[in-house]
Amino acid sequence: MTRGGDLTLTLVVMAAGLGSRYGGAKQLEAVGPDGATLIDYAVFDALRSGFDDVVLVVRREMEPPLRETVGRRFGAHATVRFAFQEITGVPAGFTVPRDRVKPWGTGQAVLACASLVHAPFAVINADDFYGKAAFDVLATFLRTTSPTESEYAVVGFSLRETLSDTGGVNRAVCRVTGDGWLQGIEETLDIVREGDGGRYHGSSGEVGILAGETPVSMNCWAFTPTVFPLLESGFVEFMQTWGEGQDLKAEYLLPNRVEELIRCGAARVKVLTSSTRWFGVTHRGDKTTVEARIAELIASGEYPARLGPFTS
Repeated sequence: MTRGGDLTLTLVVMAAGLGSRYGGAKQLEAVGPDGATLIDYAVFDALRSGFDDVVLVVRREMEPPLRETVGRRFGAHATVRFAFQEITGVPAGFTVPRDRVKPWGTGQAVLACASLVHAPFAVINADDFYGKAAFDVLATFLRTTSPTESEYAVVGFSLRETLSDTGGVNRAVCRVTGDGWLQGIEETLDIVREGDGGRYHGSSGEVGILAGETPVSMNCWAFTPTVFPLLESGFVEFMQTWGEGQDLKAEYLLPNRVEELIRCGAARVKVLTSSTRWFGVTHRGDKTTVEARIAELIASGEYPARLGPFTS
């Protein structure tokens, strides 16, 4: 499975998070038969959509269990490689605060795989279920995008479909032009369900309301390699402002950097849509819901009872 017969379609899975709100490594949690995780379902769908190269961005201690699961299921049908997101992986000239315990965020996660990715690629979270339709639209975009252009894409989901019934969630709220381009994106914290939409508190404490149809990013992206130097320069700016300061939880977030790139005209981002209903794990209580949804999809014939070994 190759892109145009010469270039590979690469899927980058950001899987190095600590899962602080969940209370553990949620990316390793089984949600389907035979111990299948959300990563397994994402890779299964990506292979069905034409991807054949998988890069898992992990902490070093997570490589063995993921090599056993993802590698065992799919290694005969895709290249499965690992990149490591580490606290020490900061730009030259910067030091890591002594008490820092968590990685530097999704922007650093993508940078961690820069040496492994040399063609247009997709990026996803490890704890979200996007469905095959999302990978189909990502693959179509990647097949028609020049690897030398700073033209990217994001799959947008309706806010109502991404909220948790067990607690607040962080979502990147999208502003979209009439012709489908991303105009701006803002990381909005601790959104809780209210009616058909969501409620949150702004940085000044004011209460904000978001409509249910508000498009949000769930970190389901398509990029070309031109994004790596843009992320690197943004990481330097982040470290100059936050990295060596007292905020030990400050993160270099991918949506924030994309917002900056759009604002300064360095990149354009197309907003894609998918017919799949998103679901995922943020809080411990979400796992039961995800397991039930997976069981429904298996019962409907969308997925086999057991994912591996993969057969197309």
